[in-house]
Amino acid sequence: MERMHGSSARAKPAHARGAGQHLLLVVHEPGVAELLSTTLELAGYRTALSGTGGEALERLAEQRFDLMVVDTALPDMASLARERPVVAHRPPVLVLTEYDSLGDLVPELGPGERDYVTKPFRVAEVLARVQVLLRDAHPEHPRDGALSYRDLVLDDTLCKARRGTRTLDLTPAEYRLLRHLLVNAHRVLSKEQIGQHVWGDHRGDNSIEQLVSRLRRKIDRDAPGLIHTRRGFGYWLGHADAEH
Repeated sequence: MERMHGSSARAKPAHARGAGQHLLLVVHEPGVAELLSTTLELAGYRTALSGTGGEALERLAEQRFDLMVVDTALPDMASLARERPVVAHRPPVLVLTEYDSLGDLVPELGPGERDYVTKPFRVAEVLARVQVLLRDAHPEHPRDGALSYRDLVLDDTLCKARRGTRTLDLTPAEYRLLRHLLVNAHRVLSKEQIGQHVWGDHRGDNSIEQLVSRLRRKIDRDAPGLIHTRRGFGYWLGHADAEH
């Protein structure tokens, strides 16, 4: 396994945190996969792992990801150039490589944004490249410390939220719920998870339904709905046409 320079502790300084964006890590070596997944999740991203290129292509066909991190040390790396994956969404790709040229790397993973980091890599550089790729490919995602999804923006510095040009008048509980939904965009949260995050315990009455209903009225008034119910499972935030 390649020896990594630095550590997740050194990656903490000035990089903007993620807001629950879903990253697919295509890495064969367990140590590298663990390092990347742990660091990225601590930085606010969600991660999924694939150990081969073939498995990654299958996951791309089944699920939407915001970004891929691909290690050129994959055992079936050469086969990726011959595949023609049919996917509805081609995410930007960050390539981990020992080479200085990106031209021949993973040519069929999509015509979109691509960048690379040479190995042995520093975790801080991976975080920085991920941030830039996501910013360029998904302008609705957070910048300058704010959490956002499309025209919905939450500013932790001022503890304020807005939808488009409309300022939202939120209670502290509504603010905590909105933040939890934003951080976990496109992910269904159970009533138990919401209760623990908002109040520190699970409430068996209809408190959560009422809280979600109040927030939904404020968020989705005169605008496309972003807060949705998955009956029997919980609630999620995102565009109605998005996979989650």
